[in-house]
Amino acid sequence: MTPTEKYTLLRGRVLDFHSRPEGEADTAAYRYIEDGAILMKDGKIKAVGAYCDVAAKATDAAVTDHRPNLLMAGFIDTHVHFPQVQVIASWGSQLLDWLNNYTFPEETRFESPVHCEAMAGHFYDLLLSHGTTTAVSFCSVHTASVDAYFSEAARRNMCMIGGKVMMDRNAPDALTDTPVSGYDNSKALIDKWHGKGRAHYAITPRFAITSTPEQMEMAGALVAEHPECFVQTHLSENHDEIAFTAELYPQAPDYLGVYESYGLLTPKTLLGHSIHLQPREIEVLAETQAKPVFCPTSNLFLGSGLFDDAGLRSKNIQNAIATDIGAGTSYSMLQTLNEGYKVLQLQNQKLHPLQAFHWITRGNAEVLGLADRIGTLEVGTDADIVVLNSRATPAMDLRMQCAETLSEELFVLQMLGDDRAIAETYVAGKAMKHTSGKTALAEGATRRLVSETA
Repeated sequence: MTPTEKYTLLRGRVLDFHSRPEGEADTAAYRYIEDGAILMKDGKIKAVGAYCDVAAKATDAAVTDHRPNLLMAGFIDTHVHFPQVQVIASWGSQLLDWLNNYTFPEETRFESPVHCEAMAGHFYDLLLSHGTTTAVSFCSVHTASVDAYFSEAARRNMCMIGGKVMMDRNAPDALTDTPVSGYDNSKALIDKWHGKGRAHYAITPRFAITSTPEQMEMAGALVAEHPECFVQTHLSENHDEIAFTAELYPQAPDYLGVYESYGLLTPKTLLGHSIHLQPREIEVLAETQAKPVFCPTSNLFLGSGLFDDAGLRSKNIQNAIATDIGAGTSYSMLQTLNEGYKVLQLQNQKLHPLQAFHWITRGNAEVLGLADRIGTLEVGTDADIVVLNSRATPAMDLRMQCAETLSEELFVLQMLGDDRAIAETYVAGKAMKHTSGKTALAEGATRRLVSETA
């Protein structure tokens, strides 16, 4: 983006959130403009409002008419595994066996920078094709995977969060570091990437099982030295995992107590899964403001359990929601909401469609502390926007013939939508779904050819 770039105006039905809606009648929580416009320049949102008003103030803007589609903030995925893109849909295991049988063998391939670069191109294409403009990702133990992850994000000017996993036990030798090397490599990667462009680093001890107390101490030191960074790990996904953690850390009061004792719990800590929590752990989450992350498709796929969203919210705990690729079964945040709705239904908890779309936009942005930059359509924020077509498939079109309200339309998108419902994805004001991915893949193919023949 350059300072001389012209204004671009997107026309369509605009939906944005100010807070979590209680329902459609809670109009103070959101704004919906039937014939709306978003004005963009230099990667930022410059104006939002009725089309007639915005267009009158920007008569020289290039107009893209997306009517009758919905314009919303780009989706945010708060827990995903970049190195697992080729083990999604791997059959037949629960968590610990799945890690040993599929995840760890796949992640050994990320020692190769060429492989990392190739997978990064596919990974970002898939995110954008599903309307996701920001994600929080675990990379592999290899620094090359982190470099490929952030390099590709920079090429596409995406706001991305990620980090190298730290693992020094209970993993193949090819995937283990040491407390010192994990610290040193992570610190170097923080210096290299955090705050550069739109990149944010996440200090990433994979989970208690794969880190010794010595490595946990080093991770805690990184958190103390870099409070500006995120922290990501896993918590209480599976009963066998919890029991194994208790064996490895017998002095800890519970699973969360392991992370607590090493200073890893901050408002910027993201705790994947957080299903089988003890009362004390819930109180600690509320006190520290660490954030549980609901991964519904993964939790169902691995048979892990049901996330108690309402119970945690009743304690004023902010929850994120995420795909958890590759144990998660879809890159689509729409399909993630679909399965999340069902998980909550099993517990007699309701997820209104307006709440659902708030969750994957402003809600996740608030969890990340980035709602001043992403997740909304507020003036001055980054122009990350998704265009939604609620009639994208024959089944959706047939259902929409009977839909009478905005909430009904959103629920159709939530239950029946996927990448076909994403008409376009804008990153920092640039249309990316249909053009940028192909360009990036072509550039990546050229770079790989050069690397292989050098």
